[in-house]
Amino acid sequence: MRKTADFLLDMLYPKKCPMCHEVLKDKKLLICERCAGRIRPISGALCMKCGKPVKMEEEYCPVCRNGNRYFSEGRSIFPYGELWRQSLVRFKYYGCREYGDFYAKAMSVYGRKYLERWKPQLLVPVPLHPSKKRMRGFNQSAYLAEKLSVFTGTPWDDSLVIKIRRTRSQKKLDAVQRRNNLRKAYRVSRKLSDVTVLVVDDVYTTGSTMEAMAMCLLEAGARDVYFLTVCAGRL
Repeated sequence: MRKTADFLLDMLYPKKCPMCHEVLKDKKLLICERCAGRIRPISGALCMKCGKPVKMEEEYCPVCRNGNRYFSEGRSIFPYGELWRQSLVRFKYYGCREYGDFYAKAMSVYGRKYLERWKPQLLVPVPLHPSKKRMRGFNQSAYLAEKLSVFTGTPWDDSLVIKIRRTRSQKKLDAVQRRNNLRKAYRVSRKLSDVTVLVVDDVYTTGSTMEAMAMCLLEAGARDVYFLTVCAGRL
């Protein structure tokens, strides 16, 4: 019966490659072989704080250089571009949740050296406001955190941080507007006791979301707050 159910699901909702969106011939794969050879993780000189690409002679990106950060450190796996934009849009808005399996696996593989150094004790997704979650149907960051927890063995909690204020979309806001938009938007549901937290999200841009998350987690008693995202977007 299980085999029959899986067969019917594959017929109705075949797994697709998260990059080219073609049906995967091998159901055991998370990405087709052609696309696996096309994508490359971020490399070269990186900001020592947020992990964004910088010039070889620079230690920090302009944003991290010009202001203090509440998070201890963070990294993103892939550079955000049109290919990744299309993939993430399908993941977040068009029901392609299986794409998140590949994203989380890539985060666990390419982010392994950072995870081993940071030693997070808890994975926490960036929460959505309840009204936005109802509209979208799921929280993409929670999906990533859950899958990353499976791959790494680190527990996750999607009820620890709650979004208490509905905010404007961050996409068309500048850095200052993003910070103001997220001010007092999150609340931690319980006190923490010297715990190292890893915040999980899909895209890192200016760091406003991570700053707001780190601020409330540190105020609640976290020892350190790190972040890991699928992509790093441009400022």
